[in-house]
Amino acid sequence: EDSDCVIAINKDPEAPIFEIAKYGVVGDLNAVIPAPVPACIYGIIILFILLCSGILKLDHIRESARFLIDVQPVMFIPAGVGLIVIWSEVKDSVLFYLAVCVVSTVFTILVAGWVTQIVIKRRKKS
Repeated sequence: EDSDCVIAINKDPEAPIFEIAKYGVVGDLNAVIPAPVPACIYGIIILFILLCSGILKLDHIRESARFLIDVQPVMFIPAGVGLIVIWSEVKDSVLFYLAVCVVSTVFTILVAGWVTQIVIKRRKKS
């Protein structure tokens, strides 16, 4: 109710969210793009496109983003509990899992830095 801009994507055209949405898309994204990609990744890509195009302003999402950052630690509780539950099965492979985490984290940092440098260089050119 307090948001200036609500964007809804739902399979059900009668979904109540469309009553308050400024923009709405009806359909199944997985039917259009048949790739094994989680819906949250599509959401991030759509958010990025809307922010870059200027359709969505940063001020429209600032309060929600701050809320999500504040509650983010709570989101790790189920994963932690799940790890405790299956600990007897994974304890022998813990070093392998840690190595995978370290390598993937370093890779993510390197790619993020590389992309950031490209964006900065392009902004300087224009």
